[in-house]
Amino acid sequence: MNTSDPEAVKAAVTDKTKLIWVETPTNPTLKLADIAAIAEIAKASNALYAVDNTFASPYLQNPLDLGADIVMHSVTKYLGGHSDVVMGALIVNDDELYKQLWFYYNACGGTPGPQDAFLVLRGIKTLHLRMKAHCENGKAVAEYLKNHPKIEKIYWPGFTDHPGHDVAKKQMKDFGGMVSIVLKGADLQETFRIASQFKVFTLAESLGGVESLINHPATMTHGSIPKEAREKVGVVDNLLRLSVGVEDAEDLIADLEQALGK
Repeated sequence: MNTSDPEAVKAAVTDKTKLIWVETPTNPTLKLADIAAIAEIAKASNALYAVDNTFASPYLQNPLDLGADIVMHSVTKYLGGHSDVVMGALIVNDDELYKQLWFYYNACGGTPGPQDAFLVLRGIKTLHLRMKAHCENGKAVAEYLKNHPKIEKIYWPGFTDHPGHDVAKKQMKDFGGMVSIVLKGADLQETFRIASQFKVFTLAESLGGVESLINHPATMTHGSIPKEAREKVGVVDNLLRLSVGVEDAEDLIADLEQALGK
């Protein structure tokens, strides 16, 4: 379902709908969902409303303030910020819902260790500083790539021609450090070869750390999804996802230049 269209969400709701779950921005094509608009749909249908806020982080976007009941974060990403912890979190502002979730949390044993908790607390202390750098570098990288002769398409919500730009401006403080690109005329092998040429960006699955990472969704994060299904939502063989880190922007652009030039 295309959650960037509130009417499509509304049409999908039935009397059996108990939960509406959206991710915004989405991975890896950075589609935007209007959090407040979908909150009205959830409220009218008496369904819980959950938002995966991993790509934006709490620094850039606050779904609870926009009507969500539950916010999910892959804490591994921007909240931890240093690629050294595996954790997830659900955030609520309703006592009764908290008690229900706490029951399952306690019963199922999905509890982080003290060292993991320490690492995340450490990361959160610098979240505001890191996100500013991610956003600045993300913008620099996106602007460099926008008119690059080897780029067929670029996904970054900061561009005015991005379909979700107005929604991003409305509900986000900035446009983030995630940028996805489609390589012009490249097949699967050529795309993966280019992804392996980077020196500053590291070819890896994760995102949101201080170091810049490059990911090939078709063979990595989305490798288990049938080709026809993933291509229907834009995850084509020649798409690469960049998690732009906090390194010097000139170094990142130089790395893109040399890798795309080979």
